Amino acid sequence: MTTEHHYQQLIDIFDGCFKDDFNTRLIKGDDEPIYLPADEELPYNRVVFAHGYYASGMHEISHWCIAGKARRELVDFGYWYCPDGRDAETQSRFEDVEVKPQALEWLLCVAAGFPFNVSCDNLSGDVDPDRIAFQRRVHAQVMIYLEQGIPERPARLMAALRDYYKTPPVTAELFPWPEDLN
Repeated sequence: MTTEHHYQQLIDIFDGCFKDDFNTRLIKGDDEPIYLPADEELPYNRVVFAHGYYASGMHEISHWCIAGKARRELVDFGYWYCPDGRDAETQSRFEDVEVKPQALEWLLCVAAGFPFNVSCDNLSGDVDPDRIAFQRRVHAQVMIYLEQGIPERPARLMAALRDYYKTPPVTAELFPWPEDLN
């Protein structure tokens, strides 16, 4: 993974895949990430990622890839989100809704030759998340996607990322069991 990854590359690749067919663009934001459907201000949908961080772009794209047509018409896909500082029950619910997006994010990262780090996203909560247990759940979902097929939008983006970064085919061997990670 020696290739330098710049957010503009990700924007260009994403827009090349989805600007026309889905009227959706990837946008570098200055603050918190958000999804904004087309409105009277702008005639296209926006996947806004934080501060130009490539990893943030990958994460927000993965949420867009999960969202169905009806959800893509809602601000932030109409998803529930509870910010950092969650208790144990809320953290568990957060992790439940993050498994599939983070599995797609891992697939996209491997396709781009970019490091993936699972995010429990609860630095100031009153519960210390079990990062390895969560990553095992994400890993299991990656294996399901690889066995049963990756949905069309993330598969299209994975192909474009592989083509741009000249990475090998995405196979199960590229996803280490969580205990093997640093």
